[in-house]
Amino acid sequence: MGTKRKDRITVGVTALILFGFLTGNIAKSDDTVSVSERRKLAQFPKINVENMKDGTFMSGFESYAKDQFPLREQFRALKTAFSMYVLGQRDQHGLYIKDGYIAKMEYPLHADSLQYAVTRFGEVYDRYLSDTDTDIYLAIVPDKSYFLADENGYPSMDYDMLTAQMRDGTKYAQYIDIFGDLELSDYYRTDAHWRQEQITDVARHLAGAMGVNPATEYETKELENPFYGVYYGQLALHGQPDTLYYLDNDVLENCIVYDYENRAENKIYDMEKTTGNDMYEIFLGGSKSLISIENPNAKTDRELVMFRDSFGSSIAPLLAEDYAKITLVDIRYLPVERIGNYIDFKDQDVLFLYSTSVLNHSETLK
Repeated sequence: MGTKRKDRITVGVTALILFGFLTGNIAKSDDTVSVSERRKLAQFPKINVENMKDGTFMSGFESYAKDQFPLREQFRALKTAFSMYVLGQRDQHGLYIKDGYIAKMEYPLHADSLQYAVTRFGEVYDRYLSDTDTDIYLAIVPDKSYFLADENGYPSMDYDMLTAQMRDGTKYAQYIDIFGDLELSDYYRTDAHWRQEQITDVARHLAGAMGVNPATEYETKELENPFYGVYYGQLALHGQPDTLYYLDNDVLENCIVYDYENRAENKIYDMEKTTGNDMYEIFLGGSKSLISIENPNAKTDRELVMFRDSFGSSIAPLLAEDYAKITLVDIRYLPVERIGNYIDFKDQDVLFLYSTSVLNHSETLK
């Protein structure tokens, strides 16, 4: 075959591919969200004289083209596979997969972020707790890299230093060490969170340290839909999803969950979330600024206030047996100065339960 003929074939194939993508892009309707990435996708930018002059149209169009081209999800998966298995890259945008678990590199340790968290917790203490009879506790949830990073040669922050700095900055709180209660199998393979059915021992440890006794008998229930965790879409290697289980019993069936933000009563498990983008949100309805769990059949009249991130959603129900009321506060959404509008602190148990990931990136705390 002559050189000119090869060149013509190459140009022809290239033109067909480009024409195919152009035709496909015109034919397909624009997607509004990426389910796998859990984010909104760029839409076609408005065309006007001002946008054309200042360059925002072109930058917007570039984002639109990246988000809306045909077979985007397939190309994302191909790119990740090529980078990791052909080029030998050990991670993709900070995510890596080992022993079937997808984890995010949590490195380095940000001491200034820990100090900011200490400052925010300290403001809660100074404003609401210092002159009360509350018993205050602190517990920290390790991320998956705690179990995976060192032994697989990935950079890892100093978790001992993290816990030491948090303990030194919150001397008003009794520290409950739950690191030893956890192992890798307690977490979802495709998500950052822990599995509720695996953390009953953590709940017993926390409850025992606070002087209450959690329920010991649960029925384990399985959701029919597969659970695609947040890392599943971000890494774009489409392997096996997780199965999501939840624990139930008569106590939890009769508990009343109140959402202060929406002024609505709910159940412990929000089954409408089973068809949403994040099935982990079945636990107490997902990320909420302020909710309460009231147990009409509680063995005591004790109350617990839990300052928490999303890990608290699945463990709080496991502490409901001996608390008449559990109030969950997420200061990523509710500013500290507004908490007093909703909670009268007197003699409750108060638990600060936060993951290492949030503490190491605490700029989200208000």
